[in-house]
Amino acid sequence: MDLRGEQLKGRDLQRAKLPAARLAGANLKGSDLRGAVLVKAVLQEGHVLDPPDRAANLSDAKLAGTSLKAADLRMPGESVRVVVLIFANLAGASMEGAQLRGAKLKRAQLQGATLLGRAQLQGADLRKAKLHQGAFLQGAQLQGALLAYAELQGALLFSPQLQGADLGWAKLQGAWRLEAQLQGAKLQGAQLQGTVLFEAQLQGANLDGAVLSKADLTGANLAGANLKNADLRGAVLTGVILTSANLEGADLRGADLTGAILETANLIGPGDSPG
Repeated sequence: MDLRGEQLKGRDLQRAKLPAARLAGANLKGSDLRGAVLVKAVLQEGHVLDPPDRAANLSDAKLAGTSLKAADLRMPGESVRVVVLIFANLAGASMEGAQLRGAKLKRAQLQGATLLGRAQLQGADLRKAKLHQGAFLQGAQLQGALLAYAELQGALLFSPQLQGADLGWAKLQGAWRLEAQLQGAKLQGAQLQGTVLFEAQLQGANLDGAVLSKADLTGANLAGANLKNADLRGAVLTGVILTSANLEGADLRGADLTGAILETANLIGPGDSPG
């Protein structure tokens, strides 16, 4: 279906079936697309560096529960604002350069989705979202995003920008997070077993009660981080910076601390007293 350039502003498109629709340049601002089917839809055409008017305008659109599986959501410029994608199916979607700052993606299905390059998701609500099964986030901008209880098992996160993000109790088992920027991030109770956090920047991060058993944190910076009661059994902490980190009650049995910097770190173990 060819809807390029169509004026669909404020339209009621609930449960509309628009598979493989071509929506480049369509004005969908404020439209209601809840429950619509947009499988393999194309919302922009041309290269991601083309002017933003080549993309569909989804500002304030309601897409809760919409199926956008394998859709092309690469949208340059400021074409997407205040988008509601709660419970939306975005599995396998291409979101390279998508502008989704502050988008509501709670419980969205993003399995195998690709968020590359300039994908802007700062402050987005991704709580309980499903980003496992090979989701690929390279250089994605997720500063201040809400990812609490999100499922990211096995996800590939290369140089993601997650400063100040909330990943509390998120499931990250087996995920690859190379050179991740996680300064000040909230990771309390997060499941990080076997996760690769090579050279991750975790200064001031909150990892209270996080499970990091057998995780690889080689060269990571955890200066000032809170690792109270964290499970670090068998973790690789080679060359890790733990200056002023709080390791009170942390379980370090079997951990490799070769070359780790522990200056002024709090190492009070379970049952120990400061004296």
